[in-house]
Amino acid sequence: MAKYIVKRMLFALVTIWAVATITFFLMNMVPGGPFLSEKAISPQATAALEAKYGLDKPLFQQYLTYMGDAAQGDFGDSLKQRGRTVMSIIQNKFPVSARIGGLSVLVALLIGIPLGCIAALNRGKFLDSLISVIATCGIAVPSFVICTVLMYFLGVNLRLLPTMGLTSWKHYIMPVMALSFYPTAYIMRLMRSSMLDVLSQDYMRTAKAKGVSHFAMLFKHALRNAVLPVITYVGPLLAYLVTGSFVVEKVFTIPGLGGEFITAINGRDYTVIMGSTIFLAALIVMMNVIVDILYKLVDPRIKLK
Repeated sequence: MAKYIVKRMLFALVTIWAVATITFFLMNMVPGGPFLSEKAISPQATAALEAKYGLDKPLFQQYLTYMGDAAQGDFGDSLKQRGRTVMSIIQNKFPVSARIGGLSVLVALLIGIPLGCIAALNRGKFLDSLISVIATCGIAVPSFVICTVLMYFLGVNLRLLPTMGLTSWKHYIMPVMALSFYPTAYIMRLMRSSMLDVLSQDYMRTAKAKGVSHFAMLFKHALRNAVLPVITYVGPLLAYLVTGSFVVEKVFTIPGLGGEFITAINGRDYTVIMGSTIFLAALIVMMNVIVDILYKLVDPRIKLK
C-alpha cells in the first residue's frame, strides 16, 4: 500500500506540473493583458506595472520563475487586487465553496444511492420508470435553469428563502439544492445500472439459494459491490464542487472560489488563474488517490500495484 501511494504521489506531481505548464502558456496566448482594462493608464505606467510583476521578461523566463516560486508554495500577488496574495485569496474563498460543495455531495449521496437501489429492485415497474424520468431530467437540465426556477418559486414568488448572500443557514438551501441536482441524478442512474449488474451475478443467486435473507443480500453483498462506480465518480466530483461552482456562485452572489476564478479570467489576473488551477488540479489528483484507497477498503479483492 505504501509503495503504491508513493508511486501515485510521484505521478500526481507530474500531472500537476503538466496542468500548470499547459495553463501558463495557453493563458499567455490569449490576446490582452491584466492592465489593459485600467482607466486612463499611460504606456509608461503599463511598462512600470509589467516590470514590477515580471511580465516584461521573456515568456520562458517568466515560466521558470513562476514554477520555481510555486514549487515553494508561493503563487505570487494578485495583479488586480493590490496588496493581496493568491494564497490569501484561496484561503479566504475556499472555505465558503467547500461548505456548499461538501453539503451538495452529501445530499447527492444520501438521495442518489437509495433511489438508485430502489429503482434497481423495482426494475420495469412504475417506481423504476418514475425515478428514471427524474434522473434524466436532472442530467439534462442545466444548472443555471435550476437556479432560476428555485429563485423564482422559493425566493421571489413564495418568499420562503433568501436569494442572495450566505449569512445564515437558510442561504445555503437553494445553492445546495441547485448544486446537488445533477450529481444526485447521475448517482441515481449509476447506482441503478451497477445494482442491476450485481444482482445478476452468480454469487447473488447462490446466496439466495442458500436462504440468505433479502436484507443481508442487499446490504452485505449487493450494495458493497454496486457502490464502487459511485466512489469513482464522487472523488473528482467532490474536488470540483468544493472549489466552487462558477454558475451557482454567480447566480446566488456567493463569495466563493468559483466566482473569484471567473473574475480573474475576465480581468486577466494571471497569478490568480494559475494558483486556482493548480489548487484544483492538486485536489482532483489527491481525491483520485483517496478513491483508489477506498476501493481497497470496500473490496479487498482489488490489488493496488
